[in-house]
Amino acid sequence: MTSPAAIGVGADALPESCDLLVVGLGVTGAGVALDAATRGLSVVAVDAHDLAFGTSRWSSKLVHGGLRYLAHGQVGVAHESAVERGVLMQTTAPHLTRTLRMVVPLTPATDHLSAALTRAGTAAGDLLRAGARTSAQVLPRSRRISAAEALALAPGIRRQGLRGAVLSFDGQLEDDARLVVAIARTAAAHGAHVRTRVRATSVSGNGAMLLDERTFSSLTLRAKAVVNATGVWAGTLAPSARLRPSRGTHLVLGPASLPDLRAAVMAPVPGSRNRFVFVLPQPDGTRYVGLTDVPADGPVPDVPEPTPQEVDFLLDTVARVLEQPIKHADVLSAYAGLRPLLDSNGSTADLSRRHAVLVDDGVVTVVGGKLTTYRRMAQDAVDATGLACGPCRTRTLPLLGAAPRENLDPADRLQRRYGTEADLVLTSAAQTTGWSSAELASPLAPGVPTLLAELVFGVTHEGATTAADLLERRTRLSLVPAHAELARPVAERVLARISP
Repeated sequence: MTSPAAIGVGADALPESCDLLVVGLGVTGAGVALDAATRGLSVVAVDAHDLAFGTSRWSSKLVHGGLRYLAHGQVGVAHESAVERGVLMQTTAPHLTRTLRMVVPLTPATDHLSAALTRAGTAAGDLLRAGARTSAQVLPRSRRISAAEALALAPGIRRQGLRGAVLSFDGQLEDDARLVVAIARTAAAHGAHVRTRVRATSVSGNGAMLLDERTFSSLTLRAKAVVNATGVWAGTLAPSARLRPSRGTHLVLGPASLPDLRAAVMAPVPGSRNRFVFVLPQPDGTRYVGLTDVPADGPVPDVPEPTPQEVDFLLDTVARVLEQPIKHADVLSAYAGLRPLLDSNGSTADLSRRHAVLVDDGVVTVVGGKLTTYRRMAQDAVDATGLACGPCRTRTLPLLGAAPRENLDPADRLQRRYGTEADLVLTSAAQTTGWSSAELASPLAPGVPTLLAELVFGVTHEGATTAADLLERRTRLSLVPAHAELARPVAERVLARISP
């Protein structure tokens, strides 16, 4: 493998032809580029906007084992999710993942049948983990815990009538956008041309017309095969892909909301025995509350917006299990993502999360699925191209920065987000800017956890060209608007110092 390559911007110096063109650089498109490049194919991967611009950055940041899908009889999807969760947590990205404790409080509103079903469900999750051969050290067995244990993990849950809780374990990402960046950079390190701000205006089985969004120059790229990995926008390039997007909304709370939270809290959705709203503690101290599952009809926006009704639904649902309800004033921000679900009868909550690979006029379109199963989706998409190449290698291929979690310090922000590349982030930033190591290792502002070196690395190695790239997708500071405003002048200073 060559040394880690930076992400490119624009269409300058792209080859005139390649084996495979990938359109879309969310988690699936980046995964396709990596899969194909490691099989020995020449790859060009483009996105009209930026890495992780669409759905991939709007997730719950969970690495799901697929337990919910068992309730819908989707055994294959559940098993695939459990397998891919284990691959992410143990092999490909252990530095970006961690074990998350999840607590379902047993309150007076939880009848004994619901409690029994919850415990049975978590026991089924244990079987999924065992079947996927995920170590019990990574994901321990679920169990019933006492009220005292539940309150120690989640002090904010309602105490009156608390009978204990069901404790289970799942995977959590440091950051979903960071996963996409790591996959894309690993693809580039294996020879793929990964470019942002390049739009595919038309595609066929033989290539595409590409438009450089910076210079508005166009070029025709010849390719032996094309993969359309544009998610909810897939129908614009492949009209036969009939999607029914579902909107998932999350709220972002500050650390003062539910202080000392050491586990995710799961609040049952009224009227449902297999849907929950989660309160998820994040590594930066924030908490996410999510998520909804409602149809997103009409034109697909670049950036979806939560509705007031969805915000109320999330707050009202979690209030049922908390001692003190979360107020609207406690919500720092809200975000929404659109799931690219295949159209079929029934509610979006019941639609299958199984991915599909469609071939139409030589263009391979991959839709459906979920973030956890991106690697398998990519493998199936490359297989569907019919290109002569080697076998899939990504199941055992660590991403850039990957290292066993026991070798990393969880209190070290750079190690949590960059793994073994933490030192590279600092040294390359010093070489590029001339700023001191102390300045580069300092937070951008009081109360803002991001380090100055992260912004520099985002520009030099990760293809960021605007303050929005840095604040919204390389660091996620935009999820706390006050942090983003404090950091914006620093981001602009970094861009001015490094950009030609």
